Amino acid sequence: MTADAALAHAEHDHDAALRFITCGSVDDGKSTLIGRLLVDSRAVLQDQLASVSRSGETDLALLTDGLTAEREQGITIDVAYRYFATPARKFIIGDAPGHEQYTRNMVTAASSADAAVVLVDATKLDWRDAGLTLLPQTRRHTLLCHLLRVPAILFAVNKLDAVEDPALAFAHIRGALETFARAAGVQPRAIVPISALKGHNVVEAQPGWCGYQGHSLLQWLEQLDVTPPETQEAAAFPVQWVEKFASSADTSQGRRVFWGRLATGTLSPGDEVTVLPGGQTARVAQVLNAVREPAVGIARHSAGVVLDREVDVSRGDWLLSPGHFEPSRELKATVAWLDDEPLVAGRTYWALHGHRWVKARVRRIVHQLDVHTLAEEEATQLAPNAIGEVELQLQEPLATLPYVRSRALGALVLVDTASHKTAGAVLVA
Repeated sequence: MTADAALAHAEHDHDAALRFITCGSVDDGKSTLIGRLLVDSRAVLQDQLASVSRSGETDLALLTDGLTAEREQGITIDVAYRYFATPARKFIIGDAPGHEQYTRNMVTAASSADAAVVLVDATKLDWRDAGLTLLPQTRRHTLLCHLLRVPAILFAVNKLDAVEDPALAFAHIRGALETFARAAGVQPRAIVPISALKGHNVVEAQPGWCGYQGHSLLQWLEQLDVTPPETQEAAAFPVQWVEKFASSADTSQGRRVFWGRLATGTLSPGDEVTVLPGGQTARVAQVLNAVREPAVGIARHSAGVVLDREVDVSRGDWLLSPGHFEPSRELKATVAWLDDEPLVAGRTYWALHGHRWVKARVRRIVHQLDVHTLAEEEATQLAPNAIGEVELQLQEPLATLPYVRSRALGALVLVDTASHKTAGAVLVA
């Protein structure tokens, strides 16, 4: 396959599964919604349904809440992924937890999602009030999905079957969501009234229910596209594993093979690359696919790279297209703080970019974002689950791009140097 053909296939792969997550506040019905999608799309066997029945009634949430603690407490703790397919397309669902203390799990799921379904529980809101206030976690998860550049955000107003006037409730909640979305700069793909428990508007559309005329939630999801690879950027290849003694009988001719997943751009034989941090230059002799056949490297696809000469390359290094990146030791970034201990200026963390670890010191907290008003506020620290802007000083330079330009090169993870816990999600400004 030629480079142009491989690129065209990667950018228009309609057979790829759509990855989407469900998020929102606690007990909004996220797990139940996924259970409903699985059952109504016939992705669950009868014995599986029998195993999640309680007192003769099926508990759809248990189809994804598989941990013992989740079943005992009736909450979602970790992200659970399930696969299902319809005649129109394939799906991979991530059931993200709603509790604040598990926000890090939700961020992990959203970082690779093509779409997010934010659930809103109508029974928790003062739906009779046209100026009702949304729950903080609804706002927070929507903002996080927006910051993480999830391409499509859909709002699903759930449990409308449990209110006295579903049409009025949906009209007021939809108005509140539209007001919030405009203020946050979010353009939702759809706002759909549903009942995950009863199945209304989940798989099959029910025209006129709640005064809504439009597609069901699943019909909206079937229309969405997967996120295309970042082939418009220059090539950036994070080295994950070095095969030090390749067999002289194979296509690598005894040279070392550098394996990883291309972050951005494309790689072909003859392309020049620069090693970060070493600074050496070389040319690509071969690109191998997973079965060691000659191929063209495409962003988001795994590959093995053989260079035309031996240079010092280790796990964590980057192979970069020369002249397109300006590695820097100073970063200004948006941080979603996930640790139990607050973020304060002066502290040092490990920063992970690709497979490269460097020390990062927090120079300054610029401001914090108020999830209620969306206003930027002065702050001396970021509390758990807060979102703010900070300045970081790195021990060694990294080749990053603004996150709005590249999800792959604009994202880092901060890790506590003592506890080794994930402390924050960093989005480069």
